[in-house]
Amino acid sequence: MRSRTTWTGALAAGLFFVSLPQGGFAEPITPTRDDEIVEVLPASSGTRDEDRRLRKQLADRPGDATLAVMVARRDLARAREGGDPRFAGLALAALRSWPDAATAPGEVLLLRATLQQYLHEFDASVESLRLLLARPGGERMAQAWLTLATVLRVQGHYAESDAACRRVGSAGVQVHSSACLAENAALRGDVVGARKTFEALLVDPRLPPATQGWLLTSLAELETRDGRAASADAAFRGVLRLGPDSYAAVDYADFLIHEGRPSEALRVLKDETRTDAVLLRLAIAGTRASAPTAIRDVAEMRDRIALANQRPDASKFHGREQAMFALAIDHAPARALELARGNVEQQREAIDVFVLAEAARASGDQRAIDEARRLKSTLGLHDRRIDALL
Repeated sequence: MRSRTTWTGALAAGLFFVSLPQGGFAEPITPTRDDEIVEVLPASSGTRDEDRRLRKQLADRPGDATLAVMVARRDLARAREGGDPRFAGLALAALRSWPDAATAPGEVLLLRATLQQYLHEFDASVESLRLLLARPGGERMAQAWLTLATVLRVQGHYAESDAACRRVGSAGVQVHSSACLAENAALRGDVVGARKTFEALLVDPRLPPATQGWLLTSLAELETRDGRAASADAAFRGVLRLGPDSYAAVDYADFLIHEGRPSEALRVLKDETRTDAVLLRLAIAGTRASAPTAIRDVAEMRDRIALANQRPDASKFHGREQAMFALAIDHAPARALELARGNVEQQREAIDVFVLAEAARASGDQRAIDEARRLKSTLGLHDRRIDALL
């Protein structure tokens, strides 16, 4: 986000996973918010030694698909944990022995599609997934169908995402299928039906905590977009009572900042790893709360943005976050609008349209306001926060 979802999904921060029982295809999925800038977390010597050992084995056995997927998954996990896309590049490199998607083993192709999703290569991810799902037995690949549904949702293709959600159920994973459809329904305004679906699913005491967290986060996002602050707050707190969840913590911090409760946002984030998504919210919340940590956090985030902008793909990966920083910290609405416009060319989750609307309103540019209004209407997106801006 959410993927999740939403946003993500992202991100977000790329740390919330949903796993499906698909054997060799049981790769965790990020529901969207996975577009952090760069922070490389220190690895233990044991982790580094294990990475070197596995890479040496892969160099000796480059055609070993099982080993390649193992190495790539470790790198993807590190990319998600630290918000550093360079590890995703290493993961792709581990899969380089299968350049032809038509002949790549299924587990390689699914992981490549997941990496393409992480790297915001959404069209490429959809193409990889459709190739995989067209193979014999593709109708049973619930994980691949759910990944496809997530990517299509990020792009704003809700009807196509619905079709993929239904195929998740046909593959035998009904809980995820129902939740997937409910997420799309909520985005299009069927909040009553979607709310009932989430609440009905959450009644099941057999749900693992990760699935409960996903459902509660999706419910919290629904309530946030529908303007039901008390219900959203309760759902977010329910997620965090289940245990640490960085995606939900960032999501909740955004909610608290929007609700004018920045000091509470700081408390929610205080124990989180300082990924770029987390640091951005610390900088914004700290500034609004006049916290003594704000100056340091703003300076560190500014340095990270400058470092990220040395790469040509910076706006592709970090347009949302940089737009938020430009608007909330630098009070530069024109720059924020430019970044937000570029961002919605890549991804069109609710938060992306919201940031575009915020920047358009702050800039006083009527054409930009109309542009954001048209995009929301084209998507069929229901979000009362955006309505208030437009």
